[in-house]
Amino acid sequence: MTAPFPALPKFAIRPVQYRDLDAVETRLVQEREAAAAEKSSFLAQQFQTTRHWYGLLKLLSLFPNPFRYHLCAYVAETEGGRELLGFMQVAPFNQTRSTWRVQQVWLSPVDNEQPLNIDSKEVGSQLLRYCFEAIWEARTWILEVGANEKDALALYRQNGFQPLAHLTYWSLSPTLLAQLATDEPHLPNLLPVSNADAQLLYQLDCVSMPPLLRQVFDRHIQDFKTSFFGSLINKIQQWCIQSQVASGYVFEPQRKAAIGYYKLSLCKDGSRPHQAQLTVHPAYTWLYPQLLAKMAQLAQPLPPQSLELVSADYQHEREEYLEKLEAQRSAHGLLMSRSVWHKLRETKPEGLHFSEVLQGLQPVPRTPIPTRMRWLDQPTSLPPHNQEISDSSDRPAKNGKGQARGDCSYNG
Repeated sequence: MTAPFPALPKFAIRPVQYRDLDAVETRLVQEREAAAAEKSSFLAQQFQTTRHWYGLLKLLSLFPNPFRYHLCAYVAETEGGRELLGFMQVAPFNQTRSTWRVQQVWLSPVDNEQPLNIDSKEVGSQLLRYCFEAIWEARTWILEVGANEKDALALYRQNGFQPLAHLTYWSLSPTLLAQLATDEPHLPNLLPVSNADAQLLYQLDCVSMPPLLRQVFDRHIQDFKTSFFGSLINKIQQWCIQSQVASGYVFEPQRKAAIGYYKLSLCKDGSRPHQAQLTVHPAYTWLYPQLLAKMAQLAQPLPPQSLELVSADYQHEREEYLEKLEAQRSAHGLLMSRSVWHKLRETKPEGLHFSEVLQGLQPVPRTPIPTRMRWLDQPTSLPPHNQEISDSSDRPAKNGKGQARGDCSYNG
């Protein structure tokens, strides 16, 4: 994870340290407030949680465990550590760690009046390349960028990222949630989520997205299971940020499959909007009003706050339904991906002679395979009319057409 990277003359890249957290947190909040105000509070609280548990996360990163990569971040600084120029936080996207995600990025704006005059795109490119080379487990990288962030789009396109899907963030006002809560959802087969349902949720996730996204995400059944320590960490994180998580899925008895799933992160103190994840089978789009009514009922006992969820450009029915509800579009994003191929270094053998190489090319004795066809290589076992052929050399006899002929007998 911390493989050395050749530092450029103007700045160097290194893993994040505790002394960097104050400056990084201030810059991240300023950056998010200017770009996407609806996400700034949630990201700020998430970073504060990371800062609070920095010592424990740093200790866990030294040993193989499921939480080893929860604090995987890097900073770019000037020579001598006088000023931070950039920050990047990454994390695995799936359990196999074949796909990684760029979670947060901050780059210092270009200031021509400063004597350093370092281009922010150069800093961002070097941070990305550092992650590409240091994290050997990653075969695919994904990230999300705002549709109007032209500088960030240019940076990612320059480093090989290609668009996967267009994302639209929707916001349902508290008044709209109160109206949806009055409708009683008809969900007779709504069940709570457990590890025993991982197979059903995995199948629903595969059928609800295009093949390209399914290949990039590379999810497996283990991605839909939660270990005991994972549940404990989630409970601690929910307690720190004052949130409550509710989830469930709709089971179809005839097909014996899951056709709908929701996960709702509720804010208890009303400081930020509620967050919802929604997955619906393409053949059961009538579940959208039912599941939204269920989530609206769960949000009613808490302080009034809006509900945010995401729709992709391949989910036309969801976008049509949200437009019909007169939900507000809060932001537009672009999901991008990039593949990384690591070439293994070939080492030349030293002190290996040609005679030692030929030792591996010696014939290996093999046991003959039993068969009912027995070749007659003994002269005494040949019939009298073939005696002349067997007394000659070991060359096979030729027939009248000048072709080689082999004699065999069949042991009936």
